[in-house]
Amino acid sequence: MRTWFGPDEAEEFEAAKDLLVRRCVAWAEERGQPVDGLLLSAAVDARHESRDGRLAYWDDAGISFFLLRYVPYAVTASREELDLAPEVLRTYLRYLDVTGLRDPRGATLVEAEEIIAGLRASYAAALDDPTLRGLATFWAHTALDHGVDLTVQGAFERFKRDLDAGRVPYDEQVLEKIMQDRIVHGGIGEERAFPQPPVSLPPASELAEAAARSRTVQRLITLTDWVGKDGRALTDAGNLRVADALEVSAPLGTGEDRLTVRSATDLPQLNLLLAWARKLRLTRISKGRLLRVAKAAPLLRDPEALWRRAFEVLPELGQVVTMPVATWRPDPVLAEVFDEILPDVLKTMYGLDEMPVIRLEETVWLACQEYFVLDQEDDRLRDLWRREAARDLGRMFEVLSDLGAVELTRGPADPLYTSDLDHDDQLLPPDAVERLRTALAEPDLPLVRLTPLGVRGVRERLLAEGRDAPLLGELATAPPAELLGVLAQHYPPEDAVAELQGWLARPGQDLERLLQAVRDCPFRTRAGAMLRVLADALPPERRLLHDLRHDPVLGPVVWTQLIDAGELEPGSLSERENLLMGAESFLSVLELAGPEGLIEQLKRMGGGDPSEFVEAILASGHPDVVGLRELRELVAEPLRRTARHPLRLVPTRPPGAQGRRKKRKR
Repeated sequence: MRTWFGPDEAEEFEAAKDLLVRRCVAWAEERGQPVDGLLLSAAVDARHESRDGRLAYWDDAGISFFLLRYVPYAVTASREELDLAPEVLRTYLRYLDVTGLRDPRGATLVEAEEIIAGLRASYAAALDDPTLRGLATFWAHTALDHGVDLTVQGAFERFKRDLDAGRVPYDEQVLEKIMQDRIVHGGIGEERAFPQPPVSLPPASELAEAAARSRTVQRLITLTDWVGKDGRALTDAGNLRVADALEVSAPLGTGEDRLTVRSATDLPQLNLLLAWARKLRLTRISKGRLLRVAKAAPLLRDPEALWRRAFEVLPELGQVVTMPVATWRPDPVLAEVFDEILPDVLKTMYGLDEMPVIRLEETVWLACQEYFVLDQEDDRLRDLWRREAARDLGRMFEVLSDLGAVELTRGPADPLYTSDLDHDDQLLPPDAVERLRTALAEPDLPLVRLTPLGVRGVRERLLAEGRDAPLLGELATAPPAELLGVLAQHYPPEDAVAELQGWLARPGQDLERLLQAVRDCPFRTRAGAMLRVLADALPPERRLLHDLRHDPVLGPVVWTQLIDAGELEPGSLSERENLLMGAESFLSVLELAGPEGLIEQLKRMGGGDPSEFVEAILASGHPDVVGLRELRELVAEPLRRTARHPLRLVPTRPPGAQGRRKKRKR
């Protein structure tokens, strides 16, 4: 049971959704908890269509989005049914929690229930606002309002004919607002982002000390102190007087105090610091004077908080970070897209060691060309702009270095950065590839990498965007089942080893708790993945799978993995063990392909009546009680009916599927 699927895994996702909804409905009905198949399906869809795609990750933002935006926009049902959404979501989150599917990096169950409770009034108001609907749901609700039963085949088509004929009144103002939002925002869907690799960070105390040592942080504090409570006079043009500019440059340590200039604007580092301080609301301009903002005092006393804010607003300072190549070109190319280029460059560096700056120069120039029409320009002018963009990128890295977000070094490029130059799917143009091939062969290149402060800053930005950005150590206290589930899906093997070792190092957290979590897992495919992660993470001499060879619960999973690894001969299993392993296999198929898929596979098998084979599996004593019950109700019974009435087979619908035809999404 996976809880993350790529955008190209549509069939796999739909099968997992059907399983999740089917199991949750059955679980909720047994316990008398509110449940609705349509709304459960919508909750799964909402997370799959999100930026990170994690089905079991729910936080404040995800819960709010589902209730206040997704349901009003995408789900068509009666108001009575829609009113159930908060309670159904609570049921779903309880099910994720009790089955160990919940992503522990999201809200706890208690936190999630508090969030849902706090949104009830806002949710009702969102349902009352027809302008929050999508175009498809607007027309579907219009049909419902006119008594159209959308579950009846052909009913909506007849409604459309009446609509086209002008026989159906509707709210034109609401429709116009929906259309405007559609044109401006393009709906509520998010583009799936690439998963990020797990990163490690030093202790918080070391990060705080690094922030306090930041040259930029120290300069911002010095500059603000220099401004003083009385402020500093400005020229008629709104700039510092030259004498004042040179005076403050000395304690700032920029080296600009030794320059001979006609205007304070000729001091680029001072100009950047002044703009940065105003953006941070450390200073302000009023009545011809540069003044210190009194409310900024707490921020100035907290270097770490000041660093975070300085890093956060840096993308907005492109005009002062970049500089024109000549007076006739006042706006550098990079300046106009700096707020997008800087975050993209930092995300490109995230999780990697030293990168050649030249490699980033080429990708940045390629990105710049997507924003500007340059095809008809003179080649010499294009080359000038490319060099200008490269120079400004270098200036950007110098600014980031002073802030303490990147480290600049020199040396040879890692072969990684030349290995893809000959790929057929290369995105860079031929001239860029040739420049890179030549430049990367040099032994002494400018290199850049994120510092721990930079890694943390980029990670916080990724998390704010709703992206998955794992941090080694963040699962140190996670429940065993949730820990293994996340490691199986989101962590490379070497990082999974590090995370498991950290988890096991804490008091009271041992291997037996992890094994019990695998035993308790109600999904065969997930239990197998959890056990595989655990076995791969332990030293080879532990021979975990061999030690579990006779475990009464894990046995079928263990035998399957040992046989797949070539460490166990199928002939060495007893008749009962072979039957249990067969049950393990077909219960896994039931999860992955659904009842219809398993029935088809059984029918294609030779060697007798498939219903007899299913009966043998049901009597095998396999420990998966939930899976066997589904096998009996959704597979064995249809097979029996087929045997009695071969011409009257009607594929059964899984529990919770009722009403799913009502959903209309765009």
